[in-house]
Amino acid sequence: MSSTRPTTARTQRAGRHSHADYTGAVYGSMLAASVVIGAGGPGKFPRVQLVLLLVLTGLVFWVGHVHATLFGARLAQRSLTGPTVWRVCREEWPIVEAAVPPALAVAVSPLLGLDVAGAVWLAVAVAVAGQVGWSAVGARQAGASWRLVSVTAAVNLLLGLVIIAFKIALTH
Repeated sequence: MSSTRPTTARTQRAGRHSHADYTGAVYGSMLAASVVIGAGGPGKFPRVQLVLLLVLTGLVFWVGHVHATLFGARLAQRSLTGPTVWRVCREEWPIVEAAVPPALAVAVSPLLGLDVAGAVWLAVAVAVAGQVGWSAVGARQAGASWRLVSVTAAVNLLLGLVIIAFKIALTH
């Protein structure tokens, strides 16, 4: 008989999702919150401009991350094949995906009766919630204990609150 350890729900979950990396989603959410904070000035079409700024900034940072990863691989003397490029593009895509919920929040804000300032605060809240949520999901799916999940969520909430504090300090 072989000696196998009983499989727990945590080890099954960790094995199933060991390939999942939520770093890009956490980073992208933090980036989105920062973009919203820095974009406070109203333009001719402030909501459209903010939605575009969020999505386009996510895309630019995605390209930057893909380039940095591929350039690093090239420096390490590994050949860059088509499949390698596509793999890196997929792995870094959560940076772009993280910009979508705050952009959608801005887009639907008129339906909620929010003015532009309210739309900005809603987008910041959605981005920070994404940052906290993705860090917790990533930690849990990696098999972290609930204590460690709580710690990573708290650290990301603190980082989000720092971004919000910057917004308050810069607008008063």
